Amino acid sequence: MIFQLDNATEFPDPRYGNKDGFYAVGGKISPESLAKAYPMGIFPYYAFRREPVIWWAPQERFVIFPNEIHVSHSMRNMMNKNRYRCTINEAFPEVIAGCACTDKRIEDEDAWLGPDLVDIWLELNEMGLAKSVEVWEDDVLVGGLYGFTCGRAFIGDSMFSLVPNASKLAMIHLARHMEAMGGGIIDCQLETPHLKSMGARYISYDEYLKFTRS
Repeated sequence: MIFQLDNATEFPDPRYGNKDGFYAVGGKISPESLAKAYPMGIFPYYAFRREPVIWWAPQERFVIFPNEIHVSHSMRNMMNKNRYRCTINEAFPEVIAGCACTDKRIEDEDAWLGPDLVDIWLELNEMGLAKSVEVWEDDVLVGGLYGFTCGRAFIGDSMFSLVPNASKLAMIHLARHMEAMGGGIIDCQLETPHLKSMGARYISYDEYLKFTRS
């Protein structure tokens, strides 16, 4: 079943949606709607130049448990050189700009992270509901990621790299930070070889909710 949303203020239980994750169409994206959607495992993903809004809520969630993250030999070598440093939530606007525009992503016909959505994420950051991870070379931002935080979950939304493996380094830093804070999950939203190689695996929707709502 695919839901039709009028204003995205109320979200039906995703368990009654499509198992493949195609959840709903319609509604309007706002800080308030995303603050309700993300803890339920619902997120918008569609070409921002087109209508309507398309929402997703996969029943099997692709996540990384911080204590299970895989750090390859090449990444360990990179980290041991101490060429880069990582921070948490020190440059959210710059990170989301990098995610939107690196490699001219914004010019792609199917680009989803448009100006309106960027503004909404900036508001979520100001509300304390969204955070970033930054990777620096000296004082230059060379990579990072951002996402929504709720319960014991970090719901990753996008990442970027200006140097090789900067986004992987950001993910490793996030995992180690979360592990030091007591663990949880990093929701990867969609499966990619990049994230699978770092230890991401599937868990059930019900197990997922135990982390987003705890």
